[in-house]
Amino acid sequence: MKVRCTALFSFLIPMLSFAQETSEKGLDERVNDAFMPFAVWWESFILTPIPVGEYNLPIVLILLIFGATFFTIAFKFPNISRFPLAINTVRGKYDDLDHHSVEQTELNVVDGDLLHTIKDESKEGEVSHFQALATAVSGTVGLGNIAGVAVAIAIGGPGATFWMIVCGLIGMSTKFVECTLGVKYRDVGPDGTVYGGPMYYLSKGLSEKGLKGLGKVLAVIFAVLCVGASFGGGNAFQSNQAAVQLSTMLNLQGGATGVILGIILAFLVGIVIIGGIKKIASVTEKIVPFMAVVYVIASLIIIFANIEFIGDAFGMIFSGAFSPQAGLGGILGVIIVGFQRAAFSNEAGAGSAAIAHSAVKTKYPASEGVVALLEPFIDTVVICTMTALVIIFFNMDAGAFDYGNGVGSTVLLNESGTYVGGVDLTSMAYDSVIPGFRYVLTIAIVLFAFSTMISWSYYGLQSWKYLFGRGKTADIVYKVLFLLFVIIGAGATLDAVIKFSDAMILALVFPNMVGLLILFPRVREEMNKYLLDIKEFVKGKA
Repeated sequence: MKVRCTALFSFLIPMLSFAQETSEKGLDERVNDAFMPFAVWWESFILTPIPVGEYNLPIVLILLIFGATFFTIAFKFPNISRFPLAINTVRGKYDDLDHHSVEQTELNVVDGDLLHTIKDESKEGEVSHFQALATAVSGTVGLGNIAGVAVAIAIGGPGATFWMIVCGLIGMSTKFVECTLGVKYRDVGPDGTVYGGPMYYLSKGLSEKGLKGLGKVLAVIFAVLCVGASFGGGNAFQSNQAAVQLSTMLNLQGGATGVILGIILAFLVGIVIIGGIKKIASVTEKIVPFMAVVYVIASLIIIFANIEFIGDAFGMIFSGAFSPQAGLGGILGVIIVGFQRAAFSNEAGAGSAAIAHSAVKTKYPASEGVVALLEPFIDTVVICTMTALVIIFFNMDAGAFDYGNGVGSTVLLNESGTYVGGVDLTSMAYDSVIPGFRYVLTIAIVLFAFSTMISWSYYGLQSWKYLFGRGKTADIVYKVLFLLFVIIGAGATLDAVIKFSDAMILALVFPNMVGLLILFPRVREEMNKYLLDIKEFVKGKA
């Protein structure tokens, strides 16, 4: 392997040098020119607004906010009340519950099944609670937390942070619902391979409700959109930002640089995704905790270095949330920015994470539901908030940009009058306190992008198999297309990629949220069953 990698890089280094000497309008720009018209059309279609007072509010955000708020109230604030249970479950405190034996009865029958012929449902699944959480978190903790937060703060001001946190907190309830359903309605193949996600709970769950036709239509729509989202937000956006950061760090220029870096990333991603969910989980459970810890430690260093300004920063966040500065689009404008960026970051309501959580080894669907609610907390409430504080501190000290001067996915710098991307702004903020951290951040960005891409390859592949069957040919075709989009993303500009990515992930909310609102009573049943068995299990051990 080492020899093959050395040969690969020996071959690619001259290509990178050649890329710097290409023509005025290089391959990167040609890729972007072809991609931009479709990206613009798709974004405007998905974010179709309806008038709300003097503002136009995207329908998808109304659905997202309503659904998350409804689930939070319906399940009595599970984001708070079930948080300790989630920690204990992911720690494995109740793992033995999956393997507890059923006592013999006089009739030798339990729930209609003969004892000794009951299938051990805890053996169904491919990964542990922690691995499922790590895989799902790796699909959400990434460049949305690094670049996306910077864009949100620049466009919506510090107040956007408050609404990102709110979105993350209520999104925990949505994640709990969709991941419980993901495990409940999953399919398990003869070889033990798990097939799960919204495609299955929409089709099977709604069929149980007498809505077979609606369920099938929504499942197909979701699967098609999820394939597109895997190519966009879960892939192209990630490879784009990784390529940009590598190009900056290595001082690489030229019309084909992004494409060449994309080829390298595609090669590395391809090595992992060939191995399936077990290989993906084994990689993500190592990469994600390590890079998250590095990123959080760096954020804490900067926060403690500016601890005397922490009150001022939170003051700006709260005041900006309810009385934003002029030019930021008013309160509703800030809410839209905060929720849109948070939705892209944690994907609660999109249903994508339910695909990863469906592969867990358990016979209690609700056990994985409570584990899943940790995801938006880690992703948005903790990591996004830390990033936001670092950027606010940086701007308080340096006055690098004026709030509201973001355009699209870029920020106008005051000193140079140039526009930089969100990842560049975050890099400047961290580097201002920890000199040289931009190099560590580059590594973090590449690894976060890498882990997100391999997780989303699994999401997209599951959807692809739902549409086209579970044969090897369908598997290979999807993986080739996925790797092609790694290269396309690296070669396009961020503006085109982010338009397409945001819209693809938000589009998943439409079919998914409709299904969740119909099926949520099933989640209550599963939760009651899990809590009752935990009570009996704990009593038996006492």
